[in-house]
Amino acid sequence: MQAIKFNQVVQTGCGIDVHKDNIVATIRKSEEDYQTKEFDSFTSSLTALRDWCKTEGVTHVAMESTGIYWKPVFNILEEDFEVILVNARHVKNVPGHKTDKKDSQWLSKLLLSGLLKGSFIPPRDIRELRDLVRYKKKVVAQAASDKNRVIKTLEDCNIKLSSVLTNVDGATGTKIINDLVKGQTNAEELIKHYHGKMKAGKTEVKKALEGRLTEHHQFMLQTLKESIDDREKLIIKLEDRIDKAAAQYQVEIDLLQSIPGVGKSSAVSIISEIGVDMSRFPNEQHLSSWAGMSPGNNESGGKKK
Repeated sequence: MQAIKFNQVVQTGCGIDVHKDNIVATIRKSEEDYQTKEFDSFTSSLTALRDWCKTEGVTHVAMESTGIYWKPVFNILEEDFEVILVNARHVKNVPGHKTDKKDSQWLSKLLLSGLLKGSFIPPRDIRELRDLVRYKKKVVAQAASDKNRVIKTLEDCNIKLSSVLTNVDGATGTKIINDLVKGQTNAEELIKHYHGKMKAGKTEVKKALEGRLTEHHQFMLQTLKESIDDREKLIIKLEDRIDKAAAQYQVEIDLLQSIPGVGKSSAVSIISEIGVDMSRFPNEQHLSSWAGMSPGNNESGGKKK
């Protein structure tokens, strides 16, 4: 059977098969001229990999987007080479012949032939902003979860604050919960925090405050309150860091806020995900597809699946 050969568009490239604890790299200069080496995943080994690539005249590096394990490799190599991060589904090798060395050699072969399509990787400052925004979102969700657990704890001791207050974690709700934590269970004392702007009448609020508070409930409320306070302090700290990281993109943030329904937080979130260099996307359809907002094509036998 005659072998199929592809035109070579990269003079010297390196294909890297990345794993948690080891890395297999193949530097290829032609169909027959290639060499493969194995490295561990420590920084000193990654530096040795970089130096080997520079010595051999590598210009392009290709590796699979394996979990988070590609990130330290990318951080070491990005300044010296054009690094192409590829989706593992797009570079599957022949079934039954899969080894780490063969994966690395196959990647290097595809790289030299120009058959690899790289994933979108924003610059370092955008990646750092993305980390901050995503972590803030996680902390906000954790704080909201704790606030819901406060309501569940109050329901467990039959104190129906959520039925008479619009916002349990508002000023009035916080004062009542603070008294409950201190062991104050007398509805006559708790009702002193009542004011006319509450959605329920005073009599109804008093009934809602009559429950059976135990020492366990006090402990749970106190613990949850401390957890919420810690998370709110962390959110403030993250927001300050995000503001500093996003300050250089104020023009883009202002432009995004001109879209109806997009506020500052949403604008910063959008920039943290797609960056500000729109030349990375050929057109708006590619951007929509990358963001998962438009379906891909999967047609076989005249049928769209």
